[in-house]
Amino acid sequence: MARFLQIVLNIPLNQAFTYLDCENPENKSRVGFRADLKFGNRRMTGFVISESETLPSECPVEENKIRPILRILDEKPLVTKELLETAKWLSYYYLCSLGEAVSAMIPSGKRESEAGGFSFLEETPEIKARTLSEEQKNAVQGILSSEENLHYLYGATGTGKTEVFMQVCEALLLSGKGVIYLVPEIGLTKQVIEAVVSRFGNTAAVLHSGLTPSQKLSEWHRILNKEARIVIGARSAVFAPVPDLGMIIIDEEHDGSYKSGNTPRYHARQVAMYRCAKAKIPLLMGSATPSVEAWKLMEDGLIKKHVLTKRLAGGAMPEIKCINLSGLSIEGAVSPVLQKEIENTLKEKRQTILFLNRRGFTHFFRCNSCGFELKCKNCSVSLTFHKAEKRLRCHYCGYSVSPPPSCPECGSLDVGYSGFGTEFIETEVKAKFPNARIVRVDTDSSSRKGELAEKIEAFKKGEYDIMLGTQMVAKGLNFPNLKLVGVVLADTGLHMPDFRAAERTFALITQVAGRAGRFFPDGKVLVQTYCPDSEPIAYAVAGKTGEFYASEIATRQMLNFPPFARLVRLVFRAPSEKQAASGAEGAAVILKKILSAAAKNPSKMQEAAVHTEILGPSECPLSKIATNYRQQIILRGPSVALLQYMTHTFRDNFKAPGEVYIEYDADPVSLL
Repeated sequence: MARFLQIVLNIPLNQAFTYLDCENPENKSRVGFRADLKFGNRRMTGFVISESETLPSECPVEENKIRPILRILDEKPLVTKELLETAKWLSYYYLCSLGEAVSAMIPSGKRESEAGGFSFLEETPEIKARTLSEEQKNAVQGILSSEENLHYLYGATGTGKTEVFMQVCEALLLSGKGVIYLVPEIGLTKQVIEAVVSRFGNTAAVLHSGLTPSQKLSEWHRILNKEARIVIGARSAVFAPVPDLGMIIIDEEHDGSYKSGNTPRYHARQVAMYRCAKAKIPLLMGSATPSVEAWKLMEDGLIKKHVLTKRLAGGAMPEIKCINLSGLSIEGAVSPVLQKEIENTLKEKRQTILFLNRRGFTHFFRCNSCGFELKCKNCSVSLTFHKAEKRLRCHYCGYSVSPPPSCPECGSLDVGYSGFGTEFIETEVKAKFPNARIVRVDTDSSSRKGELAEKIEAFKKGEYDIMLGTQMVAKGLNFPNLKLVGVVLADTGLHMPDFRAAERTFALITQVAGRAGRFFPDGKVLVQTYCPDSEPIAYAVAGKTGEFYASEIATRQMLNFPPFARLVRLVFRAPSEKQAASGAEGAAVILKKILSAAAKNPSKMQEAAVHTEILGPSECPLSKIATNYRQQIILRGPSVALLQYMTHTFRDNFKAPGEVYIEYDADPVSLL
């Protein structure tokens, strides 16, 4: 007999739709299957979340108007009961519809967009298990035998965290358990994938953005059928339907790419915590530069910390020096001190990496007479000059324009480009070291698939002397002949209007510094900066990790930012400034009413409501992206549950005006 299916779709409507299942002679359950169907005039894929013999009482449509599905797309359910529960939690926590939550889990062809991360995978996993040092043995034992379920493996670059992760995986597989092992998207290099597959053979499934949708689906089926027991992948692999899951591992836990850049804006760490808590299994995280939140939880004893101190390859931690650029009148980006060190390194036939936190040719067009800066007409961000195409280009929406010969504001001819990017430095380095072999690695120059890996392999073999690059360069790569690492300008990240800027800058310098001297005791790191006394830079250069976290935690406490408060951010996008502003203002009024009602209502939330505030509405720091004006409201308070309650109540009772679109972000990583 025909059954009624409750189906959710990947649309921002928080409800299920009822369809008929007419082609089901064996009366099989359809829960967890995908269905091909017509929604209005659109052909869409939906997910069956429940079924019934009779029409559900809450269905607003009469029985004779219910449409049949076109067909069921799977032979076996793709979404397990546990994943469906996770999707329900996800849609509540991250303020999206259930259909959007399920769609984020299921393999699709979409490339993951991220909230922005840089990461350095510690080292390529070894193909054969290595003999562990005492420290590593203690860590493996401590993790596997502990009663506690939250663990952190903390140790400087080169102390062998990856091998600990690998051996923990092996022990779990032997005991019949499955493992999910997350690494940042950029860390899923060819070397890492090959090493893991050769070590774990057919029991490994790798989920990365290079797979086609059908390849992803076939990996998903291998996981469901227990053929693959260890799943390695980027952010969305946290949803892998691993039967008898025994542990989730998050390598480079601090990395920004674990946070999704579009709806649902989930953080893989939070999802992993939820899945592990539900299944009562351990979560193991690791990094040389933990997020401030994780550091605070370790200090408070809520996460068990396992420390590695010894660098295994014998190399000492490199010597790090700061070069203060203020008051130096340097032509270009390479200071005389850095130039001399590069010359010495070339003489010794050793290699150099110059590291820059910014892509593009030079920063931006600026008039030296009146200070006018040329910004994107769609996005209000400074345009970046690209020399190869002789155009100014916006890195948010792609708008480009040819550079004006004189200042559009005051007519002065004294215009120039301040700041510098990788192309600019390439030109300068070629001029200063005409005999050196130079390779540039960044997302602009590595557009062809596989090109990045080729360049890195060539550098490793010694075919180049100097490598220039943005954040991609230092990612977990060991170059035995590398002597010098130069950070061209450490402050680029510090001028971002974002409360995590200090944390990111510290992590970047610390991680980059860990690259040099991995195999020789004479590695050097030179950090060029205009603000050598700013805390993240000074502490990173001095290797004072504990002090940095102590000062950053004190600052966050004073400013009432995470980990001392929770945030939910609402962004109002609209084609005109006025629409965005009035949408945000209208929302602020309603949110204030909801908050004051909660403050009067005697419940668990009452106390939290007294300490909860509504910041804004205000213009976003990036006040315009791709022709949309952006306004934001930030809810801040001690209880994320209250913030979610406020947002859900608001969402259920507020219809955004015409062309205003609202983005919801629980625990935002970036506030740009």
